[in-house]
Amino acid sequence: MQLTRRFESPAALEAYAAELSLFARPGMVLLLKGDLGSAKSTFARAFIRALAPGAEFDVPSPTFTLVQTYDETRVPVAHADLYRIGSVQELEELGFDDLLASHVLIVEWPEKVLDENHPDRLLIELSGSGTHRDAVITARGAWEQALARNAAINAFLGQTRWANAERRFLEGDASFRRYETLHLGTEAAILMDMPARPDGPPVKHGKPYSAIAHLAEDIRAVIAVNGTLCERGYGAPQAEAYDLAQGFAVMEDLGRNVYGRMMREGLDMAEPMSAAVAVLADMAGRDWPHEVPLDGQTYRVPPYDVEAQLIEVDLLPSWFWPHLNGSPIPPTALAEVEALWMELLPLTQGGRRVWALRDYHSPNLLWLPERQGLQRVGIIDTQDALMGHPAYDLASMLQDARVDIDFALADSLYEQYCALRTNDPHFDRDEFDVAYAILGAQRATKILGIFARLSKRDGKHGYLRHIPRVSRYLERNLAHPRLAQLKRWFDTHLPAVRREVA
Repeated sequence: MQLTRRFESPAALEAYAAELSLFARPGMVLLLKGDLGSAKSTFARAFIRALAPGAEFDVPSPTFTLVQTYDETRVPVAHADLYRIGSVQELEELGFDDLLASHVLIVEWPEKVLDENHPDRLLIELSGSGTHRDAVITARGAWEQALARNAAINAFLGQTRWANAERRFLEGDASFRRYETLHLGTEAAILMDMPARPDGPPVKHGKPYSAIAHLAEDIRAVIAVNGTLCERGYGAPQAEAYDLAQGFAVMEDLGRNVYGRMMREGLDMAEPMSAAVAVLADMAGRDWPHEVPLDGQTYRVPPYDVEAQLIEVDLLPSWFWPHLNGSPIPPTALAEVEALWMELLPLTQGGRRVWALRDYHSPNLLWLPERQGLQRVGIIDTQDALMGHPAYDLASMLQDARVDIDFALADSLYEQYCALRTNDPHFDRDEFDVAYAILGAQRATKILGIFARLSKRDGKHGYLRHIPRVSRYLERNLAHPRLAQLKRWFDTHLPAVRREVA
């Protein structure tokens, strides 16, 4: 991809650099060419500063140091100036290959000695005089995708009242979604960037994991689920504008009172947690649609069926077992645990099905005390909702994988939930207790596998610190008499899980 742009002022050039920084990730290369005074350093400084909005730090020219690194930015950056480099041997001493594994690499004067054939390369050739600059922009790989996506975002926002909003990076999660904040005067909103999910490799019966586990394929899930939750009086963010084909939405900004952050700061969570339990009890008492009309289409809410549950628990033998043992799981142990789950999971398929949001936990709950009733609990990340058992979301909340939930508090909130459903003709306490233990164990098993996979496959080792917490939850669930045989399997084949608890 190649395009040309004219910038009529230094501020316009800096704004474009800040815009491109929204897509930065380690391994990307940004090459800046141009004569002395062509604003290469101006572009580089604006790009780097935009990766740490609000922070105050110097961005000196690396003319004499050759490479300057910044690890305080959202994505670590290495800024290099090759003007004084005279040979490939000198270049090798700078350690660019190692930096690329963890940094975005910005290079001024790359034509001196640098190989410009990097697969994820953005080349910006600057020229001009006075206040204006012309740029010839050539993108490859991830940068080509980023520029195309950025142009589509600007076109989408141009049709809304947020056309001139300042865009800031908010979050890019472990999936294919990105989020930005939009700022217009004192107003703020969330830009959701969710293109259609690419199919992964087939894992079973010729289908990818996402299809078997019924993960959201595109932004239609967000608009349909959030829209229904809002209509029914829950605190999901409202969509102000959206483009289903492109995968964009401008969403209500619910603020930053995230439960997880509040817990880590030691704030009193009694009222927020109680309110979140009340939301689940209220949802369990309603009928929920299997299909939602959406702009002349129909969004179908898939079932949380046994096939989906099994593909999730398979993450433990596939990833967590090798993480602990350094070798694949033996076929006999695998067959035994699959048979045990096949006996237990159908017990969670009966009764009235409700919307199970599947991610009802501290990172996705926000406290909105200025609102009333159920609206005080903000609910995000709802796109993977399925028709499932109401016990799943309660287990998600009370067995939070990322923060400690005191067992006494969890038990008290569990009793609160059951009390709220006492007069519900669809509520059977004994059946619910069994389903809660099974789904809690199923969820813990899945998460142990996911965290091991994130470490092994994606190099995200920080998730491993949560394994002892999730193991404690697993042990509590396995203590239910109905899970006695599954408990014996873990005691026999994965006693290391018990050691993780210690």
